[in-house]
Amino acid sequence: MRSRIALASARAAWGVDPDEGVVLAALRARGVAAEPAAWDDPAVDWAVFDLVVLRSTWDYPERLAAFHAWVDAVASVTRVVNPPAVVRGNTDKRYLARLADAGVPVVPTWFAEPGEDPALPRDEPFVVKPAVSAGSRDAVRAEPGETARPRALIERLHARGRTVMVQPYLDSVDARGETAVIHLDGVCSHGVRKGPILVPGAEPLDGLHAPEDLRLRDPRHDERAVAEAALAALDATGLAYARVDLVDDAAGAPRVLEVELTEPSLFLRLAPGAPERFAAALARRLPTREHGDAPGGAAAGSGGPGEAVGD
Repeated sequence: MRSRIALASARAAWGVDPDEGVVLAALRARGVAAEPAAWDDPAVDWAVFDLVVLRSTWDYPERLAAFHAWVDAVASVTRVVNPPAVVRGNTDKRYLARLADAGVPVVPTWFAEPGEDPALPRDEPFVVKPAVSAGSRDAVRAEPGETARPRALIERLHARGRTVMVQPYLDSVDARGETAVIHLDGVCSHGVRKGPILVPGAEPLDGLHAPEDLRLRDPRHDERAVAEAALAALDATGLAYARVDLVDDAAGAPRVLEVELTEPSLFLRLAPGAPERFAAALARRLPTREHGDAPGGAAAGSGGPGEAVGD
């Protein structure tokens, strides 16, 4: 009986996620049947899959409680990658405070719960966005001292019960971009340069995700070290996949902008061998089946439902 993997997605992401096709092909080459499935489709029987992989569930930020409940429900009948505990800790960017407390260099970040009035920088450009976000949606880049646009966004987000975060916009993003360090199966697989996305004066993105200027980049030694430190501080080493986004500060040292452990784009199509490495990581997390075991069943000694082997 062939193993079956579901690539959990948002309906709007089908055919849009550039990694989807290369992952499906790499899994097929290993003899694994895989297919995309909408995470919020009540008709999907998740128990028929041996593994459910969070890939392009990019519409969850506005429905976080429902998304968490879905992850827990799926984990009760089969295995989920990355595991539910990791997802719960990563979907809210208040984990950045945990990183700072652990001594990991992060972009300075201030959070404001609904009803709180955050101070906005007056002498440097800054970014306002929700603490639970994906694809640069509901984010604005403001100029020093600008108040009307960012305040309007804060009011809209707070009215929806969402926490807001404020960060300085580091000039290095315009010159060098961000560096995304991608780990597969706990090992650095490749790096990508992400060009600047947010434009001064622009209104928040309304679509699923913003267009990106991407190219391969070999992460520097200090970038690799900071990425590893961030994953260690979040107890996130050895996961099937992880992405750490870094930007340089004024001194040219890397700082963590965010750590993506839930549903990050992994830019697999850009890096030779990356789709195959990702497929191998997923295959290693498939349960070992006894003869006659049904899909979704956890064989003896393979770990319980929802526990990804090696995570």
